[in-house]
Amino acid sequence: MEKFVSIPAIESSLHIFGGHIRTVPGGWSFFEQKHQAFELMCIIEGHQTTVIGDHQLTYGPGDALFISPGTLHNNYNSSKSEKMTYICFHFNIESLQLKSEIISYIANDVIHATNQIAQIAIKTAKEMIVLSDANDVSLVEKKLKIQIEFLQFLGSLLSLLPEYKNQQRSKYSEREAQVARSIAMSIETAVENANTDGLNFGEICKTHNISSGYGHRVFKKVYGITPLHLIEEQKYRKAKLLLGTPEYSIEQISYMIGAPDQSSFSKQFKKWSGLTPSKYQQQINHKRKVSSLKESGYFE
Repeated sequence: MEKFVSIPAIESSLHIFGGHIRTVPGGWSFFEQKHQAFELMCIIEGHQTTVIGDHQLTYGPGDALFISPGTLHNNYNSSKSEKMTYICFHFNIESLQLKSEIISYIANDVIHATNQIAQIAIKTAKEMIVLSDANDVSLVEKKLKIQIEFLQFLGSLLSLLPEYKNQQRSKYSEREAQVARSIAMSIETAVENANTDGLNFGEICKTHNISSGYGHRVFKKVYGITPLHLIEEQKYRKAKLLLGTPEYSIEQISYMIGAPDQSSFSKQFKKWSGLTPSKYQQQINHKRKVSSLKESGYFE
């Protein structure tokens, strides 16, 4: 019998933004902030201090820090007189499992230069800067190469995390992980089936025999985002996929993502993407004519 291997269907929403390399003078500081995405800080020269709650983390050349989504933090040059050079970028990935493992085992703690995770983070950050600075390639090719570099980084991270997990204490219990996963699955199923009743968070928590307060706290602890944020992300992802499918009208898509009417859907989609559904469709159709690449949107 001839061998048959099926290729898994892939629906990916990868977003990288706010990335740069910067050299700052002694005494430099940046205002307190938080993001609905991860931030990766890589120190090239000098030392930086990142304040997260009551903790002050000081780290230097070759060290890296993953800051988890929703974490209030501020950064400053540890030296009053010496300059510092860093590379940083923000990223969001669709895999809830990888998100939760990054948050549980490596986020919000300094990863020292001797650690393989820090080494691949620094290597990736530097390569992304080199690619961004290239003048001999088109913007389309530049973006594609940066995505490839980042996906290779995620692949290396996946292979290194199991060993790292054995050395670290999880920041949440297995029970909390199970509760968060159950809530996430309920949300994803409800969005997929356009079941608006199934997106009532109080009802989801009742189904799992937990209070909504506990469910909300645990979900944010495990995934770094609120359940509402996941609902919006999933609806936005589904809306983009459907808008890229010519056979569906905007009215049909409104129904398929559980919006009360087309007007409400249009307003919500513009809030997510900055574009109306019809304008987004026009851009997708235009891109199909001029390029084989599909550019993802992002909800933040």
